[in-house]
Amino acid sequence: MNFDIELVGKVGSMALVNAQHDDIDYNIIARISRYLKPGYIWVTSGATEIGRLDYLKRTGTELSGDENTVKADYSAQGQSILMQNYRQFVDSRYSLRQFLVEHQHFNDKDKCRYLKQALLRCPLQGAIPIINYNDAVSDEENRKLEIQALRKAKDKVVECIDNDETASQIACLVKPKYLLLLTGVDGILTDINNKNSLVTEIVGATVSELLQNIEYYQNFCDGASRKGANGARAKLEYIKEPIKQGTTAIIANSKYKIGDILSGAAPRTIIKLK
Repeated sequence: MNFDIELVGKVGSMALVNAQHDDIDYNIIARISRYLKPGYIWVTSGATEIGRLDYLKRTGTELSGDENTVKADYSAQGQSILMQNYRQFVDSRYSLRQFLVEHQHFNDKDKCRYLKQALLRCPLQGAIPIINYNDAVSDEENRKLEIQALRKAKDKVVECIDNDETASQIACLVKPKYLLLLTGVDGILTDINNKNSLVTEIVGATVSELLQNIEYYQNFCDGASRKGANGARAKLEYIKEPIKQGTTAIIANSKYKIGDILSGAAPRTIIKLK
């Protein structure tokens, strides 16, 4: 099977933050960045939380007011810090390109095609795309109205509720060999309180069988790492479309090296056709 891109990867907000010290986890960003290369597309959360921590350090207080406005302000502050850290640790031979996307980029055919072309140019030019949702200018109320209007006109609508969905949509766009979702646990657990309950693989002889097996393991998924996140159940839901086109999905802990995750040397849940 032919693939356009080697890997689309995503890391969540809390995986990039050292909660004990209320700071960026530079070790994790460095570990991720040093493995990135042309042919990889990286979807990163973290701008909002990193912006919050930066604002707190500089002022000694947190912002107050409307939740969506505060989120936008933190995101605007955190984006530059996030990109600065990726640039610091990514191999200096490679270019970095930031793409800030919104739901409209996946619901409009022309914008979708333009984004795909821009992403596929990157490996040819020695560049690595770093993608995040554009929270800094995304008004929640407007987004809901836009989504509602789209649902009246078409059956399938992309919301980009979080960056797991964003990564999945990018994978549908560019057809990667791997879709890697990094999180704070080792993969899919049948008991969230028991790290030994890791499901190491979910496989199927056909797409239909694989989707059925994914749905079976969704029954064990509950809870999320933070407010606004959708947890492991949603991750398994979002990977279904990329799976249909032959992409292998992997869910793993951000504390491990990407190379070890891909090779199977680190714990993971791998989801693929037999």
